[in-house]
Amino acid sequence: MATRARDFANDSGSQFLRDSFQRGLAHWNRERLAPGFPDGDWQKTFERDVKMQRLEGAFLEELRDEVADEAARAPTDVEGFIGWFEGLKASGPGQGDPLFPWLAETADKDQLRWFFEQEAAGEAGFDDLVAMTQVKLPVRPKLELARNYWDEMGHGTAKGMHGPMLDALVETLQVAPVIEQTVWESLALANAMTAMASNRRYAWHSVGALGVIELTAPTRAGLVADGLKRVGLTAKEARYFTLHAVLDVKHSEDWNREAIRPAVAEDPRRATAMAEGALIRLKCGERCFAAYRARLWG
Repeated sequence: MATRARDFANDSGSQFLRDSFQRGLAHWNRERLAPGFPDGDWQKTFERDVKMQRLEGAFLEELRDEVADEAARAPTDVEGFIGWFEGLKASGPGQGDPLFPWLAETADKDQLRWFFEQEAAGEAGFDDLVAMTQVKLPVRPKLELARNYWDEMGHGTAKGMHGPMLDALVETLQVAPVIEQTVWESLALANAMTAMASNRRYAWHSVGALGVIELTAPTRAGLVADGLKRVGLTAKEARYFTLHAVLDVKHSEDWNREAIRPAVAEDPRRATAMAEGALIRLKCGERCFAAYRARLWG
């Protein structure tokens, strides 16, 4: 695995964990996933996509290399794995990062705006990631992902959709989230999540990565909401974060019971794949938090 990833790297180290690669991958993801129309250059586009998919795969294999040893130590029986997975909330990479209490208690409005701008620009779209991941999954995991997706979609009402809530907060804070102004660590997180969800060989990795978001996000979301309200936003304006601080607790419980548990019971190999996906997501998040602190704290 390590050799396959390093085949694409240069002598100075990883070509993937850097600004130019992550920006290019982010632009490619945005273009290839956007609805479009057939055109006469489809063969040229196809050739470009093949090249980008090879690079994307090598990037993800490098991330797997980083977590492989730790993931291999995760139990592969149902009860053992659930216990290990739920333990990531306390002991996983990036958990308890001091950035979030600081955002809640100290950051001024401009600092919170910058933080949110980075998060919004790097947002891969949880609803779309769930939709891509659920393709051809076994019945129980597929149904749980469907219920989660329905919540993300506001149970069929536009005002309840989570995506537009994020967009409304972009307008409220008057930020302009764009790839060019986003730190590469945030782009890498979104690119890794997109890679796992859009490539079927990483489907179980994506289940683990999405599940660990539900597991670990509520505390961080609550602290960000506290910071936003402290600098003058109303509860309604901060709703995107306050909602996830509460709703994701139940989402996590349901995901672990209905998606992860039956998946591991049916095939223990899935435990290792989900462990890798969860750790990849947490490691990418840890890099983000460090980059944010470096910028915000100088």
